[in-house]
Parts: sequence; C-alpha cells; structure tokens
Amino acid sequence: QVQLVESGGGLVEPGGSLRLSCVASGSIFSINFMGWYRQVAGKQSDLVAGITNSGRVNYADSVKGRFTISRDNGKNTVYLQMNSLKPEDTAVYYCRATTTRQHYWGQGTQVTVSS
Repeated sequence: QVQLVESGGGLVEPGGSLRLSCVASGSIFSINFMGWYRQVAGKQSDLVAGITNSGRVNYADSVKGRFTISRDNGKNTVYLQMNSLKPEDTAVYYCRATTTRQHYWGQGTQVTVSS
C-alpha cells in the first residue's frame, strides 16, 4: 500500500506561482513513477508532469517551460513548481504513484487561477 497526501493548492492571480507537494508513505520502495495529473469537472484527467525512479521527467506541452517537477527522496516528497500560471491551469491536481501492479492516487488539491 502507498498513501499520498497533496498540499499547496489555492487561489492565485494569473502570472503567479504555486508549489504543490505530494508526500508518499507506505511501500515507497515499490514506486516506479510519480506524477501530477489535473482534472476539470466532466473532463478527462491528464498528465501534467511525471518523474521516473531514474529521474526522467515528462511534461504536458501546455506547461513546458512553466512547471517543474522535482523530488526529495529524503522526505519522500515530489513537488510541482508552477510558475506563470494561466486561467486554463485551473483544475484539481492529483498526485499519482505507480508500482508494477497498482496506481495510487492522492485526494487532490484545487488550483484556481483567476484575477
């Protein structure tokens, strides 16, 4: 079992920044991949950024150059630094951890970008 807890969401004006955190606990050794997804009500949840155990990162085209995913292994935490935020970034952001067998999801944190 893996447990994930996200934090850091909130309301920010366009052009502002937020940093999301996802703390993993449980069978951390089994995690192969961690990523951030976002979902608008009624729409598909899409990958925003991901990082593998080897350190490879991937970003959605819409966030490249603005968002940065990173991890702190000592704290069992993955971060998403979100800069130059746009209204279209508004969504619920979910942390996901993937093992060889299962996916685990956090509870989600709301990000709202509005003036």
